[in-house]
Amino acid sequence: MRLIDSIDTPRDLKRLSIAELETLASELRLLIIETVNRNGGHLASPLGVVELTLAIHYVFDIGTDKLIWDVGHQCYAHKLITGRRDLFATLRKLGGISGYPRISESPYDCFGTGHSSTSISAALGMAIARDMRGENHHVIAFIGDGAITGGMALEALSNAGHIGVNLMVILNDNEMSISRNTGALARYFNRMIMAEPYKRAKEDVGSFVKRLIGDRMTRTIQDLEKSVKGFITKGAFFQELGVNYVGPVDGHDLPLLIACLESLKTTKGPVLLHCRTEKGKGLKEAEEDPLTYHGIKPLSLKKHDSEGVPLPAREEQQHKEATSFTGAFAQALVEFAREDDRIVGITAAMPTGTGLTALEREFPDRFFDVGICEQHAVTLAGGLAVSGMRPVAAIYSTFLQRGYDQLIHDICIQNLPVVFAIDRAGLVGEDSPTQNGTFDLSYLRLVPNICVLAPRDDIDMRLMLRWALAQRGPVAIRYARSAAPTIGAPEGRDVTRGEILRNGDDAFFLSVGPVTGACLAAAEHLEREGYSIGVADARFVKPLDVALIDSLAGRPIITVEENTLEGGFGSAVLEHFAACGHLEGLRLLRLGVPDHFIEQGTREEQLRMCGLDCEGLAQSVRAFLGARVPYMVK
Repeated sequence: MRLIDSIDTPRDLKRLSIAELETLASELRLLIIETVNRNGGHLASPLGVVELTLAIHYVFDIGTDKLIWDVGHQCYAHKLITGRRDLFATLRKLGGISGYPRISESPYDCFGTGHSSTSISAALGMAIARDMRGENHHVIAFIGDGAITGGMALEALSNAGHIGVNLMVILNDNEMSISRNTGALARYFNRMIMAEPYKRAKEDVGSFVKRLIGDRMTRTIQDLEKSVKGFITKGAFFQELGVNYVGPVDGHDLPLLIACLESLKTTKGPVLLHCRTEKGKGLKEAEEDPLTYHGIKPLSLKKHDSEGVPLPAREEQQHKEATSFTGAFAQALVEFAREDDRIVGITAAMPTGTGLTALEREFPDRFFDVGICEQHAVTLAGGLAVSGMRPVAAIYSTFLQRGYDQLIHDICIQNLPVVFAIDRAGLVGEDSPTQNGTFDLSYLRLVPNICVLAPRDDIDMRLMLRWALAQRGPVAIRYARSAAPTIGAPEGRDVTRGEILRNGDDAFFLSVGPVTGACLAAAEHLEREGYSIGVADARFVKPLDVALIDSLAGRPIITVEENTLEGGFGSAVLEHFAACGHLEGLRLLRLGVPDHFIEQGTREEQLRMCGLDCEGLAQSVRAFLGARVPYMVK
């Protein structure tokens, strides 16, 4: 019988010996690898924190004590030992457990996460509330070295040090976020790891460590110092913020971790324990290449190494990347950068996900990864633009939300020529509601000066990027996490206006983005039922191609978008007709993402849930054309 099968709650860990905990760690890693291979998901990150997870649950009473994960994609071992072992096979599946912490999923998930750099702020709020209510429990924030470079995390640390509240921050340092960390803070952590023991008197170091670990450890003080490369290091940065710093320690050494946590849990004021871990630990190839193995698609682990451990099929992944919107964007950007040395690329810790690694390879001096700092990325682009450069800021839709003030204040008010390449716009699949990019059309079209476009395919992607780079003001191009097959004739395209792809007498789909392909498929399907449905690709959300839209006004119109209906493309079309006084006799149906957060599932399942697949669109047309009201908005 596996040890994991006897762990139903974290309290079950407390009866295990250290040797049994280490056996359990191996079982957890194997189960994580097997499940992620079957379902897809994050791999290297959860593998790297197994011992840390066990040590936290062994020392603390999580459930009463509060554990807040940052981002949360590393919480798989946490889920397995908190009553979700039997549900773990449903990880990231429709109706299954999330790949991130969720309050609604378990009482052991005390705060939902998905974006980075939020944990310390949330933990500080919980610690303050605890003290105000006269309660007595521990609050622990678990944050990575990539996430702690985010401004919000540093703001929270500064506030915690100022208040002096009892709070533990565990810094998981593996020298990576998704890609290699960049920036001065990352270099600071690296220096601490490589530094000699702090230059204090030897007897002071020995007495401090002895007081910290007491008699729980059998190794000598000298062995301890050697094993963790200097237990006390130059944590002056944190000390100046008023946060007690200890570390770095070996994040895979269970006896050491348990001893440290036992001693530090009684420390007064905020304390930061700096743990050094290896991302991907337990999977040889993931240890050697944690970037490739950060997250994998289902059934990617097809080959095996010499020890029988499955490895990702990289060639297949690279082929899929090359045919995606991201791949089309990356290829076009490099091509245009060869022609214009003013073009630079900016990303916020997502060089691979946004495709900017291609630009980095060819033009490393014109590529900037600013770390998990979207606000800085946007204003940095503004500084480059006002100085005569042509910056392209490639940021996921859900993360650009965090740079919204900068987009308004620093870019659009000044009408600076920044191109926003908004990746993962729309529904993104299994990565939980926190990652869906279903709001950008709404929040972008509210802002003056910016143009907002949505390519339907790879050809549009390339042409729109070229057009955007020639503009004198800001342009946003939003595109999906999906394949980008060519839709319609590639020759003679004019991406500065919309395009009628199919004529129809009964109604017209008016779409933006890759959902145009589903509209064409639905129109063809409905033709077999006797309907004559046209399809027009609007291309622009702001400004609208009003000539195209007005030409359709005499027929029923169905707007289709992969964005929330509230304030999106359909709303823009409706507002246009209202402003022109053309509401009387208008028949308009808006289709898009409904007014609730869309749960995890495959992208195809999510589109089906929203009625944005071929069958869903066809059904909406049948119902709409059967209506007898002169004006209809859904």
